[in-house]
Amino acid sequence: MKKLYGVITAMTTPFDEDGEVNLSALEKQTEFLIEKGVNCLYPCGTTGEMYLCSADEREKIAETVVNTAAGRVTVFVHVGAMTQNETIRLAQHAESIGADGIGVVTPSYFTVDDRAMIEYYKTICRSVSPDFPVYAYAIPQLAHNGLSCEVLDAVCAECPNLVGIKYSLADMTQLLKYKRVNNGNFSVVFGADHLFLSALIMGCDGTVSGCSGPFPEPFVDVYNKFLAGDMALALEAQNRATDLVWLMKGGADMSIFKNILTMRGVPGGYVRRPLLDLTQEAVTKLHAEVEKYL
Repeated sequence: MKKLYGVITAMTTPFDEDGEVNLSALEKQTEFLIEKGVNCLYPCGTTGEMYLCSADEREKIAETVVNTAAGRVTVFVHVGAMTQNETIRLAQHAESIGADGIGVVTPSYFTVDDRAMIEYYKTICRSVSPDFPVYAYAIPQLAHNGLSCEVLDAVCAECPNLVGIKYSLADMTQLLKYKRVNNGNFSVVFGADHLFLSALIMGCDGTVSGCSGPFPEPFVDVYNKFLAGDMALALEAQNRATDLVWLMKGGADMSIFKNILTMRGVPGGYVRRPLLDLTQEAVTKLHAEVEKYL
């Protein structure tokens, strides 16, 4: 089964001025990221404003990225939704269109205990083919619920297509614990962009990075230099990437990502309400800061 690795870009969803998904802009974003050398694409996640999109829209987004990528890079579609039925629908759709796998965030807002969490992930894993890879996605600072190693081990014991986890809290101790799930046969990708090199050194497979969308180059450089064993140059690249992470506020405002993409010749579009786009004053200031890195 395929797994995520290297620079896994969490893609933005470009909306036009009327709030509709701009699929042609999404095609251009996909081409841009592939040309810049990212290893995997991850549409419809947090960076993609997934909870602000309908299931129909999410299916069109997934189809556009998968079809545009055309097998040139690995594509895992994030399918986690507010209801289990919608998550299953999106999971089955991702498999049907030829995605390489899926990511599934924990249930959100409502408290979910371990027994319910185990049943949830077993149900999702069993809703697709047994050889179709699934990554759990833990982002407790936003989703309210976390994921224990015991839960993951219990699911892996019955569903071998649960192959890994995307972990997006900057807790390196928990990251190490996840590496021991399923007797150490568990893929772990990290969501803290500024700790990409640290995570690689600790044995993680890569980073699911929103910040690599507008500026993929330093993240690709971190990974390539790490693979080449040149730690000095890998650290230099990580320092450049970290500067950009701070500039982009670590993904706290998707409008920053979209405006930088537009500055780079890729139509980033707008965010969807209730999110708000940057003011013109903020865009002007951002443009001046970004110019230093172009």
